[in-house]
Amino acid sequence: MRQQLFFSPTMREIPQGADIPSHQLMLRAGLVRQTASGIYSYLPLGKKVLRNVEEIIREEMDNAGAQELLMPAIQPTELWEESGRLNNYGPELMRLKDRHERDFVLGPTHEEVITSLVRDNVNSYKKLPMNLYQIQTKYRDERRPRFGVLRSREFMMKDAYSFDTDKEGLDKNYQAMFNAYTNIFSRCCLDFRAVKADAGAIGGKGGTHEFMVLSDVGEDTIAYSGASDYAANVEIADLPDMYEKAEAPKETMEDIHTPNMRTIEELTQGLQINSDRLLKSLLFLVDDKPILVVCRGDHEINEIKVSNAFEAEDVRLAEDKEVFDIMGVETGFIGPVNVPEEVTVVCDFAVKSVVSGVCGANKKDKHYQNVHPERDFSVTSYGDFRLVQEGDPSPDGKGTIQFAKGIEVGHVFKLGTKYSEALGAVYLDENGRSQPMIMGCYGIGVSRTIAAIVEQHHDDNGLIWPKSIAPFDVHVLVLNTKQEEQVNLGESLYESLKKAGYNVLIDDRKERAGVKFKDADLLGLPIRVTCGKRAAEGIVEVKTRRDGNMEEVHVDELDSYLTTLYQQIQ
Repeated sequence: MRQQLFFSPTMREIPQGADIPSHQLMLRAGLVRQTASGIYSYLPLGKKVLRNVEEIIREEMDNAGAQELLMPAIQPTELWEESGRLNNYGPELMRLKDRHERDFVLGPTHEEVITSLVRDNVNSYKKLPMNLYQIQTKYRDERRPRFGVLRSREFMMKDAYSFDTDKEGLDKNYQAMFNAYTNIFSRCCLDFRAVKADAGAIGGKGGTHEFMVLSDVGEDTIAYSGASDYAANVEIADLPDMYEKAEAPKETMEDIHTPNMRTIEELTQGLQINSDRLLKSLLFLVDDKPILVVCRGDHEINEIKVSNAFEAEDVRLAEDKEVFDIMGVETGFIGPVNVPEEVTVVCDFAVKSVVSGVCGANKKDKHYQNVHPERDFSVTSYGDFRLVQEGDPSPDGKGTIQFAKGIEVGHVFKLGTKYSEALGAVYLDENGRSQPMIMGCYGIGVSRTIAAIVEQHHDDNGLIWPKSIAPFDVHVLVLNTKQEEQVNLGESLYESLKKAGYNVLIDDRKERAGVKFKDADLLGLPIRVTCGKRAAEGIVEVKTRRDGNMEEVHVDELDSYLTTLYQQIQ
């Protein structure tokens, strides 16, 4: 490709509103341009990178036995009503009507469509197992699109769906996808971790893992052990019951006057006690049932763990008016003592260790002190209800928990029969009995993966593409287009390198040498071959972008030199 004609407009200055390196560099290097908030056009350079990542994905998915298809982006709302997700998915679901006022959605994911497709075309165990995937544009109406293609409203995604007759088959497909994802992200030269995670809006009660690329700009926090391979999203990282039950204090429980002390900070300052002596109480509505969750004051209650503990469809923190209507007092003074009969009290494991605790008294401007669990209030059950903290013991018993930021690029789910039962995707088994198909779901954010690669592979001068996904292999620079020797040598190398199998970009623009060098570093192609002052001698300068190493090489030796060099670089 000739750079003079190549539609790849570069930018010298950092664009306004681009806050992270991947967003800045994808704009500056001419990979993308914003069309609207959270909506981007991929220019030829960006499209080449996108295609290379897609091909890696296709190769690994095909090797794992999956079959590629393509489903429509526009989906009838009837399917979402059948699955029960139409009203539960949230405002991110983009909706539209056709000219006949029929309702549709723009697909953020395709569980409903794929399930109905298989339901209508597969009815025997003889056709299973099956794993189907697509690479397609998805749509989510993000409240706050940011960070370029990392959080956008239109994005490219690979989504796959497996269908099995039993749990063992699902486990096999899940492991095959887990291995394929490991290969994909390794081939993209990413430093990543596969972490235990929550299924979120996709649903399902089986296992689930997120593939997280380690990055300071990541919006997710990974909890991992420094002494083992344990890793989990901080929202799902589990904690063992490691607390001994404290003996009851000699002092009896009594109420104290605590005007304007509603928060943990206000109580610790006003009562001059440590936060681990406080009992924090939050009222949740779990499938419309009031559940009071209690934890230590130095811990934070984890809503996802509450939801999972009760296997609930809908969990939310009660609003202030709901708290007052149920508990008879405002939020800052609720507690587990003398709760209304309809309220269930559950406690985090750590509450067992609290000695002479302080909790809300369910009276305005009142708290209780010298509170002891089970002596002074009933506990329906203890469980793991809190967010993990740095320094907590690792759940696998090896080392302690540390935190790192991560960018989610992939997610694998064991869906079970959530969608097959809702949409009637059944098969006839060996005995002619109807059984629901057992499903798995496996997604990769293709455009997010590109941004994650840029985050890990750049320097102050620009991009540093791994050769596996680089848009071009070699960048030939003709420094002075007025010098016939440089032009002729550049053209000759351009043709010979293409014949040798390299994908080549030649900078034949009528620009100053300094501009060409800066743009070459910005574009970040693996190898740069410069035709400069020694062109008449048949000498070119070869530079590797990643390590900056430069060598002068005679054109007669260039073929063998590049063969060896290309094999060595990442």
